[in-house]
Amino acid sequence: MGKPPRQAQVVIAGGGIVGCSTAYHLAKLGIRDVLLLERARLTSGSTFHAAGLVGQLRSEPTITELLCYSVELYESLEAETGLATGWKKCGGLRLACTEDRWAELRRLATTARSFGLEMHLLSPTEARDLWPLMKTDDLVGAAFLPSDGSANPTDITMALARGARMRGARIVENCSVTGLKLHKGAVATVETNLGSIRCESFVNCCGQWARQLGEISGVTIPTQSMEHQYLVTEPIQGLGRDIPTLRDPDGRTYFKEEVGGLVMGGYEPNPRPWARDGAPQDFVFQLLEEDFQHFQQLADSAMARVPALARVGIRKLFNGPEAFTPDGNFILGEAPEVRNYFVGAGFNAFGIAAAGGAGKALAEWIVSGEAPSNLWPVDIRRFSRHHGDRRWVEERTREIYAKHYTIAWPQEEHESGRPLRRSPLYGVLASQGACFGEKAGWERPNWFALPGQEPRDRYSFGRPGCFDAVGREHLATREKVTIADETSFSKFMVLGPDAEAAIAWICAGRVLRSPGHVTYTQMLNRRGGIECDLTVARLSPQRFYIVTGTAFGTHDKDWIRRSIPRGLNVSVVDMTSAYAVIALMGPRSRAVLGALCQDDLGSRSFPFGAVREIIVAGTAAMALRVTYVGELGWELHVPTDAALTLYQALKEAGAPHGISDAGYRAIESLRLEKGYRVWGQDVTPDDTPLEAGLGWATRLRSPIPFQGQEALRRQLRSPLPKRLVCLTVDHPDICLLGRETIIRNGRPVGWLTSGGWGYTVERNIGYGYVRRPRGVTLQWLQAGEYQLEVATELVPARLRPKALYDPENKRVKA
Repeated sequence: MGKPPRQAQVVIAGGGIVGCSTAYHLAKLGIRDVLLLERARLTSGSTFHAAGLVGQLRSEPTITELLCYSVELYESLEAETGLATGWKKCGGLRLACTEDRWAELRRLATTARSFGLEMHLLSPTEARDLWPLMKTDDLVGAAFLPSDGSANPTDITMALARGARMRGARIVENCSVTGLKLHKGAVATVETNLGSIRCESFVNCCGQWARQLGEISGVTIPTQSMEHQYLVTEPIQGLGRDIPTLRDPDGRTYFKEEVGGLVMGGYEPNPRPWARDGAPQDFVFQLLEEDFQHFQQLADSAMARVPALARVGIRKLFNGPEAFTPDGNFILGEAPEVRNYFVGAGFNAFGIAAAGGAGKALAEWIVSGEAPSNLWPVDIRRFSRHHGDRRWVEERTREIYAKHYTIAWPQEEHESGRPLRRSPLYGVLASQGACFGEKAGWERPNWFALPGQEPRDRYSFGRPGCFDAVGREHLATREKVTIADETSFSKFMVLGPDAEAAIAWICAGRVLRSPGHVTYTQMLNRRGGIECDLTVARLSPQRFYIVTGTAFGTHDKDWIRRSIPRGLNVSVVDMTSAYAVIALMGPRSRAVLGALCQDDLGSRSFPFGAVREIIVAGTAAMALRVTYVGELGWELHVPTDAALTLYQALKEAGAPHGISDAGYRAIESLRLEKGYRVWGQDVTPDDTPLEAGLGWATRLRSPIPFQGQEALRRQLRSPLPKRLVCLTVDHPDICLLGRETIIRNGRPVGWLTSGGWGYTVERNIGYGYVRRPRGVTLQWLQAGEYQLEVATELVPARLRPKALYDPENKRVKA
């Protein structure tokens, strides 16, 4: 309490559960000079009115790990601090009322097994035994996680605050952060109503106020406050104190026991945003006005599930706003706009479940200077420029909130805020029957409908509605020639007198070849984990052109800029909007391109991995002889104003060769056959090139050092703890989507990171890491017999040591 000091190593703004967890974990890591500032009183923003359900299972392993850690922490916190937390390990029950929902639960049960969580699938009768007050006549089944539970948000926050103080952290209430002073692009001073505080790092954990505080310093934190209502009932006769939490997603409702009654809330399909221009500063320990009429749709659903609700009194209807994000994941990490400015915000009404693990991860990130694990799903650098538009964020966030309990379909696309970013080919591709998806704001053709066919997705846990269309595009690429719009790829120019030295340090690959070469490379963290997976084209001694994935632009540019050694004269320029990219792919691509240019395109003059400037149909194009599909082809990078002319010329020249359009879903199936990796799935900051089978792409033994090199050299001294493998399933009715459990000799050893159908090899293809603490040798791998657990069913699988498709010999490995 009292006045804040004039200096601290780390200053945290926000005294909710996430801010207090971050302070607790920083202090636990030995950072003694931690200062937490709260504008009013602890928990007075959103934490005090949180419902307090604690679930653990998510689709991403590292996020599930964070939530599992929260449970471990909450179980031990009372003994450590002497303060009660209200933690109750009562288990969590999730219902399925349709066959599609049951299919989703079966997939989730396998995901739980992959991630080491105990999860049971139950019959309606077994579910009613756990929750006797509910009606089950419409149930298909249910899933039960015994280690889920519920907690008292205020009590946990106070316990975390005491734990932080016990280790030397200071907490000052009634102290508002009003701004920050920067020095050379980094946080230097925190300005408050009680004076200025010099610091090394600043952490924005301000919940619904995080966005407003970020804007002061030019930091984009895309959140939108949404009204969220739940009621608390009077005691209900026959309701056990240890009854599991209950989620009825088909009814859009949730339940938990509280003081003998029930907490009941949900996620309505027509949510209401609040405080569009920012939450008021004096909104302290306040709730919004109850709206019984709006809540009635959830109440009707809840009474149909739990008839006792119709006969019990209501203690209170809470309408407490919460901060939500436009993709449903919370936000962690160091802001790309300002160094040493960290964010923990936007927890989408599961901040209590996430706070323990999120605070730990954020603290470790602050101390080490890089993310402690693969936090990409929640990394603040997943956002792009358009996420600074409040209206766009609100529109998309409303859709995400409304989908909170809808089925999470494979390959599902969102509809709001579209179209936003469009390539010059958008109109002509739409006229060709393109079904567009959206990534990082870009409209991208996923697949193409035949004439008379509606270009609209039909989602399924089996074969999707676009399955045949994708197959046509896949086989056309393998057998003839296709054209794909890859304009959305993120593109950067690294240039300057010291560009070579910078690229040499940042990239693990052989990027120091002479101008005219394209290198596939990784950029590594200090642990040897893969932070970026991209291509680098050397255009001149001092100019390097980098191409990476559409969604990775903010992340990769930030990683490159932060990794440049101090003192080097280097610039990083974003070229994404300057160039359109047209990919020409397939065995007939040379004939098509050759009809439009006078350059020698033969393999000797223009080999794989080369970059040349050529004139194509009157347009100067930067031609990279690379593809992501395992076929002959080129990426043609041209000024955006020339893209349409080039596309039309290629289509005309390609007509005699049977040219057709291809979308991203065909590219996905093609890359699976060739064994190409996807960053964020198959390769992540937790995976090294050696584990991912990419050691060949590094200059591991080079005398010229690169970031992460020492970590890789250390890893060579002992057997690898995991290896990326390819597995196939012959049965055509099986659908691999990712997260299926890998079984070796009857024991789970990992899970799939990617999965799909190979139209050329005519079988299911999956990639995933096989794990073994004692080490995974090639001999041990090949000696095993494999199965995959797919939606709780075991199916035979075959280990494939090499890529399934060889384009040079047109050989399909049986």
